[in-house]
Amino acid sequence: MFEISKKTRSELPIGSSLLKKTKEIVVGKKYDLSLVLIENNLSKKLNKKFRGKNRPTNVLSFSLSKNSGEIFLNLPLIKKQAVSYDLSQKNFLLYLFIHGLLHLKGLEHGKKMDRQEKILASKLKISIPQ
Repeated sequence: MFEISKKTRSELPIGSSLLKKTKEIVVGKKYDLSLVLIENNLSKKLNKKFRGKNRPTNVLSFSLSKNSGEIFLNLPLIKKQAVSYDLSQKNFLLYLFIHGLLHLKGLEHGKKMDRQEKILASKLKISIPQ
């Protein structure tokens, strides 16, 4: 299962079929994933509650079980940050989605995650932050 819910007025700069394909490549077809599109206020609340950081963030991932999870993407912040990385909104969003999916697989920040992000970006033919 893969479902997308929207809690923002911002438009998703990418098709849901590409998100589904990416999800299937990274965590598999049998993995149940909920993708929630949010804005700064909810992002800040969640980031403070679960990470102790009192600021909005671009992506949050929550593993619910071995085969299910939830990812929150902050569309307004992603739009703003894409410019600073000189990436399209589509590429930056897809990169952050990959990043969140890798967290659901148990990867932490570091060389292994960086390497996996590069491999997946190449497979999906997208640019990622350097």
